[in-house]
Amino acid sequence: MVFVSTDQDPIKKLVALQSQIIACTACPRLVAWREQVAEEKVKRHQDETYWGKPVPSFGDPNARLLIIGLAPAAHGANRTGRLFTGDRSGDWLFRALYRAGYSNQETPVHREDGLVLTDSYIVPIVRCAPPANKPTTAEIHQCSGYLADELKLLPNIQVVVALGSIAFNTFLKVYPHPLSVKNKPKFAHGAEYSISPQHTLIASYHPSQQSTFTGRLTEAMLDHIFERAKVLTR
Repeated sequence: MVFVSTDQDPIKKLVALQSQIIACTACPRLVAWREQVAEEKVKRHQDETYWGKPVPSFGDPNARLLIIGLAPAAHGANRTGRLFTGDRSGDWLFRALYRAGYSNQETPVHREDGLVLTDSYIVPIVRCAPPANKPTTAEIHQCSGYLADELKLLPNIQVVVALGSIAFNTFLKVYPHPLSVKNKPKFAHGAEYSISPQHTLIASYHPSQQSTFTGRLTEAMLDHIFERAKVLTR
């Protein structure tokens, strides 16, 4: 049985942390890029106002499932202000979450569209859109402290789904408890590791176009990841 705390203090701290994230200017290259993109835009979004700031995490603060992505897309979350919203990667992810019962909508449009996550919480490794979708090692290290803080404020997490090898490896670096497995977990789609009595880590390919367009990741494969998460949180 999972104990769900009625103490609101962690939730208030989680909200405060997101405000801190939104105000972050720690990485000059990322600050310059996210603001440049928000100013120059692309033709199909010329009439929209871009978010152009670090993108906060979101979801159910009592979630048992934590989903970790890489970074906001330049014309996706950097435009809409919500993770995995406004790009094809997000379309894939939310269709899967909807089918698994974690989201009330299968198509994310913008941060005020009424989408609500149930028993799940989404975080990125890097909070700002990086040039060419490739954050540097230093930027990942700089931003990973936020993930470490969030783990402390999400006490009911049982399953962590890491989307992509960078998310997988970064999570392991900031994980606050000694691993209970003999060998270091290795990234492979569908690989599952019991990393502590409380937490199971599942690896998944990121639903990027490089994976979905080539067939490396199919909708059935992504569905299986979240079906397995459902089983493990019962």
